[in-house]
Amino acid sequence: MSRKSVALLVLLFAAPVVVYLLWPSDESRIRKLFREGAVAVEKRNLEEVMAKVSFNYRDEEHGLSYLALKEILKEVFGKLSNIQMDYEIRKIGIKEKNATAEVDLRVIATRGEDTGYIIGDASSPVHLTFSLEKERTKWHITGIRGFPDQYQ
Repeated sequence: MSRKSVALLVLLFAAPVVVYLLWPSDESRIRKLFREGAVAVEKRNLEEVMAKVSFNYRDEEHGLSYLALKEILKEVFGKLSNIQMDYEIRKIGIKEKNATAEVDLRVIATRGEDTGYIIGDASSPVHLTFSLEKERTKWHITGIRGFPDQYQ
């Protein structure tokens, strides 16, 4: 065998291993979704936030759909400024194309002249469970459970 043939064989066998090792895991993709989503909320970038949400979004607790959520966020972003998100992902459970993420959340923002906690407080965050669905290689939020009625 020539050197070119050996090099080609090594490349063919090494390429899938390299792709496997460098390809991000589903858990890291979900963590990235929350990280990018939090930055988008802090910037009050509605389109960027909604890009993280599935068109099939359904909030069974409050009856919200994708479009209803978008309208609520548009209204909230119009009233608030200096939004700061503090979240901690407690647990991620993945089953094929579905996942759940348990998240502790606190949000500080300014409304008019007042700045304070909008969601959660210093001593206790709001505990949320996000439902996610994998669409091709991206994860999208399909539902949220645990939002107290006072935040609606």
